[in-house]
Amino acid sequence: MQRQISAERTAALLGTAPERSPAYLGIADGLRLLIADGRIPLGTRLPSERELTLALAVSRTTVTRAYTQLKELGYLSSRQGSGSVAQLPTTAAVGDLLLNPEPAAPGRIDLTCAAPVGPTGVAAAYEKALAELPCHLPANGYYPSGLPALREAVARRYAERGLPTDPEQILITSGALSALAIVVRAFVDTGDRVLMESPTYPNAIATLRSAKARIAGADIDQSGWATSSLIDSVRQVRPAAAYLMPDFHNPTGQLMDDDQRAALATVLRRGKVLTIVDESMVEMAIDEVEHPLPFAAHAPDTISLGSASKAFWGGLRIGWVRVPSSRMAPLVAARLSLDLGAPVLEQLALVHLMADREQVLGVRLRQLAEARAALVSGLASELPSWRFRMPAGGLSLWCELPRPVSSSLAVAAEKRGVRLAAGPLFAPEGGLERFLRMPFTQSPAALSDAVSRLAAAWDEGVQQTPGRRSKQQDPALVT
Repeated sequence: MQRQISAERTAALLGTAPERSPAYLGIADGLRLLIADGRIPLGTRLPSERELTLALAVSRTTVTRAYTQLKELGYLSSRQGSGSVAQLPTTAAVGDLLLNPEPAAPGRIDLTCAAPVGPTGVAAAYEKALAELPCHLPANGYYPSGLPALREAVARRYAERGLPTDPEQILITSGALSALAIVVRAFVDTGDRVLMESPTYPNAIATLRSAKARIAGADIDQSGWATSSLIDSVRQVRPAAAYLMPDFHNPTGQLMDDDQRAALATVLRRGKVLTIVDESMVEMAIDEVEHPLPFAAHAPDTISLGSASKAFWGGLRIGWVRVPSSRMAPLVAARLSLDLGAPVLEQLALVHLMADREQVLGVRLRQLAEARAALVSGLASELPSWRFRMPAGGLSLWCELPRPVSSSLAVAAEKRGVRLAAGPLFAPEGGLERFLRMPFTQSPAALSDAVSRLAAAWDEGVQQTPGRRSKQQDPALVT
C-alpha cells in the first residue's frame, strides 16, 4: 500500500516554513525541505492540487506552480494513478571511488561501513546555516580553532556530561580521524610505543602506523571490558601513549563503567602515558544505560576526540579535540601543518543540530534499535552457531565464528553481493580471524537479506585461507 499524506497534515508542516514571495516559491521551498529532511518520506503521495489549495487557502495556480517547480527540481514525480510522489533528485554518480572502488551493483549490501544515513533534521540545519553564512563572508573564512559558536556548543555538551570545559579547550577538526592525525603529529614521535585495544578502529591503526609508532594490543574480552588486560599491558609494555574507545567501543559496542575508568586512569597516570580517548560513539546509547563520566573526568590530562559523524551525519565531516589548556598551543601548531580549518557551513549546521540533539538523536536511536533487533533475530535464526554479546549502544555486533575463517567468509560473501570487514582488519597486531563485525546501520530489510546470503555462504562451507584478502578489506575502506 502506498503511503500518502493528507492536505491538512501537509499544511500543518508547511506552517513552520518561512514565508517567501511569490507564494508558490514559499510552498515549493517548504515542501522541498520537508522531503529532503525526511518529514515527508520518500515514496509518499502528496495531496492533490485541489486538496492542498483548500487546506492552504491559496489559489489553485499557486499550488500548481509550486508542484511544477518541485518536479523540475526532481523532488516530485508524476505517476499514472499515483498523483505526485515525493522523491529526491538523482545524480550521475553518488558513489565514492575511495570507499567503494567498484561501481555499485544492484542488490549489493555494503556492511564495511558502520555509519548511518543522515537523520531527519540535517537538511533543516543546513537551511539555517545557509541563512547565517552571509554574515561570515566578509571575513577570510579561516577558523583554525573552529567557529566560536561551535566550540561553545561542544564545551557545553561536555559540561552536561559532567566534565566542565572551557571553549578554549576545544579545537574543531575535519572529523575524528583528522583529530587523531593532528594529535599524533603533535604528541607522538617516531618509534613511540602506543597501546590500543584489540580489536579497535582500523583507521586509527593505519594512522598510528603511518606515524611509525610501535603498536601494542590489549585484548578485550567478549564478556565485558577486560580492564585487567589493559592495566597489565600498561605495566608490561610501558607505552608512551594509549588510544582507547571506552564509549560504545568500535567494533564491540562495550561501555566502560566509572569504576573501570577510574582504575585504568590511575595506572595510566602513574605510567605517565599520554591518553587519547576516542568518544565518537558516546551519543549512541540505544538502550537505557547509566552514562559514566567522560574518561577525562578521571584523568584530567586526557586528550578527548569527538565527532558528528555517528550521532548526526558523516557528510558533515566535523570533529573536535578537547585538551588541557597547556596542550592547546602544540595542537594548533600541528593542525596548521595539515589544514587551516573545517568548512564554515558545516560548522554552522552542526551548531543547530547540537541544539536539537535530543530530537534528532531520538529518531536515529529508535531506527538503530529496530535494525539491531532485525540483525539479532536473523543471526539467531539462520546462523545460531555465531556468538555475540548484545551491546547497549554503538553501531555493530562483534560476532565470534565457530572457526577462524573471517577473511574467507568475506570473500565468499562478496560473491553473493555482501561486502564485509573481516576481523583481522581490527587487529593491531594480527589475528582475530575468528571474529567478524556486523553493523546494524542499514534497514531491517537489508540486514535480513544480508544474513540470509551469509547463511548460504556459511552453509556451503568456508575454508580457511590464511593470508588471502579480498579487495574490500583495505583498511581505508572501513569506517
